[in-house]
Amino acid sequence: MNSTTRHDPSEARAASGAAPTMRAVVQDRYGADPEGRLRLAQIARPQIGPGEVLVRVRAASVDRGTWHLMAGLPYPVRAAGFGMRRPRYANPGRALAGTVAAVGADVTGLQPGDEVFGVGAATFAEYACARADKLAVKPATLSFEQAAALGISGLTALQAVRKHGRVAAGQKVLVLGASGGVGAFATQLAKADGAHVTGVCSTTKVDLVRSLGADRAVDYTREDALDGRTRYDVIIDTGGNRRLADLRRALTAAGRLVIVGGETGGRWLGGTDRQLRAQLLSRFVGQRLGSFLTSENATDLGTLARLCASGELTAAVDRTYPLAEAAAAIRHLLDGRVRGKVVITV
Repeated sequence: MNSTTRHDPSEARAASGAAPTMRAVVQDRYGADPEGRLRLAQIARPQIGPGEVLVRVRAASVDRGTWHLMAGLPYPVRAAGFGMRRPRYANPGRALAGTVAAVGADVTGLQPGDEVFGVGAATFAEYACARADKLAVKPATLSFEQAAALGISGLTALQAVRKHGRVAAGQKVLVLGASGGVGAFATQLAKADGAHVTGVCSTTKVDLVRSLGADRAVDYTREDALDGRTRYDVIIDTGGNRRLADLRRALTAAGRLVIVGGETGGRWLGGTDRQLRAQLLSRFVGQRLGSFLTSENATDLGTLARLCASGELTAAVDRTYPLAEAAAAIRHLLDGRVRGKVVITV
């Protein structure tokens, strides 16, 4: 049998003195329509600086934040460092898993060849830059696709459940949007911490929520989990835009509400007004109501890795798309039928 050695064309160009290139999804302007804004192109590989790592991307996940960065909405997203008039980065991808290709000065603990996961910049590409303090070693028990799903949604769920929700054994926990990216992880984490977990989802996703360990799965088309008949110590709200009055009615007198989702589509606030009102109201009532910005850090990524290695946490991947179909992946998320996470393979 004849064998053929395959070479990376970008490496051949590098050997001839030309800058190495890569395939990447490219976005030139902001826009809400993924098919009209994202295209596949051959561009220069990113250059890393001190404290940074170049990752050969194997998989990158899609979440609601991906759409916000692509659309540039609500407008405060642009002021947060992602570009005021045009996108600062080549594409809106952020969560990734892959192999370390090179490390910058001052990077310790990681070296070329290590399999990692975490948060980077413009990750819908063959190579992406990431800060070393936003990466962790990938558990051997996880595929690259599963590890990519952890990066942002897993961090958000971990911090919602443990840092802000302060979930403890024996408590009653309600997860709204339990079948989504953050909700699926939050359901598992609350259960791992010994809570009695009720997960709310649509009819077609009840089986998934049960498989994630929820003690009870509620189909919101048939039952209102916020009717007040059951009081919860903690509510993790990952979507739904329910009124604060409804959420408070389902909380115990000293319960905690953690809002991590629920967009309205507004260009200026996009649903964050509900979060701001919750934080303000929290000052005057016995219940703790609020939201938070996810901290992207290696310590919490390491915690997620250990939970996955022990079998207490798993990534529910709904569907994978090749890099050339990144727009279709985002469209699938926007359609609202996702069970867990959507992942792009590279």
